[in-house]
Amino acid sequence: MAQPRKQLVSIDDTAFYNITTRCVRRSFLCGYDKFNGKSYEHRRSWIEQRIRLLSSIFAIDICAYAVMSNHLHLVIKLNPKEAAQWSAKEVLERWCCLFKGSPIVQRYIAGEELSKVEREAVSDCIECYQKRLQNLSWFMKCLNEPIARQANKEDNCTGHFWESRFKSQALLTETALLSAMAYVDLNPVRACMADTPETSEYTSIKERINPIFDLGEAVKQQTVLQSIRQFDLPVKPLLHFEGSLKNTEQSGIIFGLADYIELVDWTGSS
Repeated sequence: MAQPRKQLVSIDDTAFYNITTRCVRRSFLCGYDKFNGKSYEHRRSWIEQRIRLLSSIFAIDICAYAVMSNHLHLVIKLNPKEAAQWSAKEVLERWCCLFKGSPIVQRYIAGEELSKVEREAVSDCIECYQKRLQNLSWFMKCLNEPIARQANKEDNCTGHFWESRFKSQALLTETALLSAMAYVDLNPVRACMADTPETSEYTSIKERINPIFDLGEAVKQQTVLQSIRQFDLPVKPLLHFEGSLKNTEQSGIIFGLADYIELVDWTGSS
């Protein structure tokens, strides 16, 4: 029996989660569909762009990702401490990258004079938005819905594009985290879409080895696709590797980047 998402995702248990979301039937997210002879390769870039922009808006870090032919695969870290540091203005700026906000919030942003009751209502909205911007379900909603709309528009059809809600698996140990990340980064190699991890297009491992993400192009393309309303935030990098265990508080992955690349290379060749 399926469990409620709140029972599957608990920051008290772990901040790290392995996420998959798959297309319905034989639908192609990207790549070449041999059944109808169409190429959907052009979708890969704007999907990767959306993953990176949403991570920059949300208090959610990306550990690994791979944009495959019929599914997306992510490893993420929930980061509620980041959201706790946002001011009310920052919360609204982030939310308004994606949504207009409620009418009273729009009046507040426009600088209109509000009554005490109205200001309290705005505070309630800000608290709600702040919670949503650190919530995995809202992150995936903002990722998947625009992809489905754009794909259906291109395919001139309606109906479900995704097979079901995204699937999430808690990663409770460092070993589980590194195994999941390596599995994601090796997806294209295992699927014979690339010869080596460093030549795997639209994956986190290639972006870590040879960063080429273009923020300006990403914002331009996502705006044209009407997937964002505005974006003036710095792009958030992929979650960093700490290198080693330290006495101070550590927010990254407790492993070395060079060691991880070696792990991925060794796993892929074995």
